[in-house]
Amino acid sequence: FAVVLGPEIETDANNFDALNIPPDHPAREGLDSFYLRPDLLLRTHTSPMQVRTMRANPPPLAVIVPGKAYRRDAVDARHLYMFHQVEGLMVDRGVTMADLKTVLRLFARSYLGEDVRIRFRPSFFPFTEPSVEVDMLWHGGDRWVEMGGAGMVDPNVFRAVGYDPDEVTGFAFGLGIERLCMRRHGIKDIRWLT
Repeated sequence: FAVVLGPEIETDANNFDALNIPPDHPAREGLDSFYLRPDLLLRTHTSPMQVRTMRANPPPLAVIVPGKAYRRDAVDARHLYMFHQVEGLMVDRGVTMADLKTVLRLFARSYLGEDVRIRFRPSFFPFTEPSVEVDMLWHGGDRWVEMGGAGMVDPNVFRAVGYDPDEVTGFAFGLGIERLCMRRHGIKDIRWLT
């Protein structure tokens, strides 16, 4: 995986349209996103770099995108307005959900330890199909906490960047860095990291 970085101020088109997020989606409302003007906002995830990277490079590709993201979330023990995310994207012929699960399991074990337990729950994201939530078992073994979302890149996203979804497949994931840090170091409140 190559590391790529991108702008924190993003166009509405890259942050939402190219990622198959419809105009009436709640994330596009001013109550959930920080708009600077109608077509420009603080990115709500690092996923716009999927769009930028695929438009600039033909497949195959595999990238990791660390960076800040901004959402109008209610601040509590697991949420902040500004947080760090790491996005992953792999595109080639024959990439499968098994590849995605393998990459995420290997990452979780290498970062959190061999005894870490993660699970994949069916979910929905406009930019992946099928989609899953990735959870980790919290310290003490009695509480699952969401690490992030993942799935196979939706064919509409491939079309938006000029890839042929009949020729390539791919996976994407977005993980919350603060939550991984909290799990690794036994931190119970995300606000302690600010």
